[in-house]
Amino acid sequence: MDFEIDSGWKLHPVGGDTGQAYMGIRAEEKLFLKRNSSPFLAALSVEGITPRLIWTKRIGNGDVLTAQEWLNGRTLKSKEMSSPEVAQLLSRIHTSEPLRRMLARVGGEEVTPQRLLQEYENDLPHDLKIHPLLNDILLKLKSEVGMMKTVTPRVCHGDIYQKNWLLSDQNRLYLVDWDSAMLADPAMDLSMLLFQYVEREDWPGWLEHYGVTVTDELIKRVTWYAAMNYLAQTKRHHHEARFYEMNQDILKLQTLHQLAKDENN
Repeated sequence: MDFEIDSGWKLHPVGGDTGQAYMGIRAEEKLFLKRNSSPFLAALSVEGITPRLIWTKRIGNGDVLTAQEWLNGRTLKSKEMSSPEVAQLLSRIHTSEPLRRMLARVGGEEVTPQRLLQEYENDLPHDLKIHPLLNDILLKLKSEVGMMKTVTPRVCHGDIYQKNWLLSDQNRLYLVDWDSAMLADPAMDLSMLLFQYVEREDWPGWLEHYGVTVTDELIKRVTWYAAMNYLAQTKRHHHEARFYEMNQDILKLQTLHQLAKDENN
């Protein structure tokens, strides 16, 4: 990392997809340092969604470095993702008007169902393009996109999996790593979480903690985004030559497709 080493900081890389996150130690001080975080981080810190932002500075190579308080804690376990606390924090994020305004102000992109379909089809590998199941699902999603209820775009995290939920030693829950933040239908985040971590029969109770009542229309939106997300993951894993993960995505799509058929019969 191009950093002012003479400032006395010792840097230790920490896990993450970008490889730009570090634990910084100087004397008795310990901070979480990251290059080029979203400018949205300041608003999230104020709302208590992420650990407290300490400072932001531009370093020698032009990158922006952010420093947050270092919290001892752990990521959530799969079974903890169905907790009321997760539902309530996600609801706070989705319903926050200050967060929505701030993300729009710093250039947060609005992501629509139509855009997701277009991005999936752009440069789609031939073997995915001719895959019978993937093609059936794509045609189904296209046929349903006009029926997707117009929902006011809200702040969505976009990568809602358990690795990004931090429980501190003080039992405080945070959602971290906001590099994929967008303005979209909250059903996008809900789809990732519900299909991955919550048993179907427990959805009504979980969504009650989230603050909504289950309706057919909500379930259709959540199911649409779940299928769209698995399609996008399938394409990404194909591009990365992670074929085991790609086949797991296709198996999940097969289950989802069959579930939709059963519910329509």
